[in-house]
Amino acid sequence: MAEQNLAQALTGALDHVLSTDPGTIVLGEDVGLTGGVFRVTDGLQAKHGPERVIDTPVAESGIVGAAFGMAIAGLRPIAEIQFLGFAYPAFDQVVSHISRIRNRSRHRFTAPLVIRIPYGAGIGAAEHHSESTEALFTHTPGLKVVIPATPADAAGLLLTAVADPDPVIFLEPIRSYRRLRGEVGDPPEPVAFGEAVLRQRGSDVTIISYGAMVPDVLEAAAQLGHTGTQADVIDLRTLVPLDIEAVLESVARTGRAVIVQEGHRTCGFAAELAASIQENALYLLEAPVARVTGWDTVVPLRRAEHHYVPSIGRIVAAVESTMRGV
Repeated sequence: MAEQNLAQALTGALDHVLSTDPGTIVLGEDVGLTGGVFRVTDGLQAKHGPERVIDTPVAESGIVGAAFGMAIAGLRPIAEIQFLGFAYPAFDQVVSHISRIRNRSRHRFTAPLVIRIPYGAGIGAAEHHSESTEALFTHTPGLKVVIPATPADAAGLLLTAVADPDPVIFLEPIRSYRRLRGEVGDPPEPVAFGEAVLRQRGSDVTIISYGAMVPDVLEAAAQLGHTGTQADVIDLRTLVPLDIEAVLESVARTGRAVIVQEGHRTCGFAAELAASIQENALYLLEAPVARVTGWDTVVPLRRAEHHYVPSIGRIVAAVESTMRGV
């Protein structure tokens, strides 16, 4: 076991799959010589060669389209898009072809590819560099959507994603790349999809989140604990498939739920989760399900970015309101 940050854990996982599976290819803008915009692929081209770690033109649709062709041909490509806001030109490839190939071909073909995308605000980047629009992908049948929060989960979920026979959107929280460290196995231990993890156990309220917001939720839960409110903190890890059973089991014990996401409020994943809780556990709730989210605006520039990302104070306030039943 080695202590690593999230970026290092991903590098190690990529190195592992490139070393053990000759059909694995990494491709994307600047992933080779530069080592990726966040240095996640640093050193991989030098070790595995330019035919395994491929620098592509600045053409997201072409990157994803090429990866799709590789997957259909039997390889296991891992495509990197530099920022989530850059993925929109490739969305046609994803929604019109990649997500549909199993159904369209009546299971004769699958697309075993991973699309890695850094996402989220918090580093002061410009618009298109700070998006949290994961709901676009969760709304698309045929895709799995994965968002790790810890180094060990990042490495383990990536191994599972590469081994999956169908396409996986793998979203990496930008502000968590070097924010926290944790023990990661060598090689990493695969982490199953569709299994949420309870990061903290409490009895008064369930707080549900994923990705970059999980450390903030844990800090909010610690502050609430000092005032006597004990929170269950659930890290979803995968949005599709969703471990709704873990969520409902917790809500059945606490009677209250607060969902925290960085993305825009309207039609965000928190809305889907809130609806699922109320459909399945309405009579167990002692207060309405609350959402703490980003705003329905373009993510602002550096000086105003902190107003967009849900703060620890906003999370605490939402829980306190829920505890009062409002």
